[in-house]
Amino acid sequence: QVQLVESGGGLVPAGGSLRLSCAASGLTFSSYGMGWFRQAPGKEREFVAAVSWPGTNTYYGGSVKGRFTISRNNVEYTVNLLMHSLKPDDTAVYYCAAAISWAGSDGFARSANYNHWGQGTQVIVSS
Repeated sequence: QVQLVESGGGLVPAGGSLRLSCAASGLTFSSYGMGWFRQAPGKEREFVAAVSWPGTNTYYGGSVKGRFTISRNNVEYTVNLLMHSLKPDDTAVYYCAAAISWAGSDGFARSANYNHWGQGTQVIVSS
């Protein structure tokens, strides 16, 4: 049974930093592309960041580029999201997801490509 468990969310003032972690189990981790998505109340789920199977390629949504960094550890089966210069607009539930393949143009950003999802961790950025 595949499990993705996020941690590290919380309340942080604007301009602050947070590090989210996702621990994976029940899958051949190095075979999966890993991504982070987020969903704010009343909004659609939004692509945040993704990292390729070996970890050599990373991708970011436009609103977080330059502020967030995604990384993975294929030995520990974890993927992290380091978030700096946080803004109130970053407030959302953040989800970790795993994809066996990224089909289509910018497939890393398509939620439909992801086979497994975590339960999410809440991030609140206060102004």
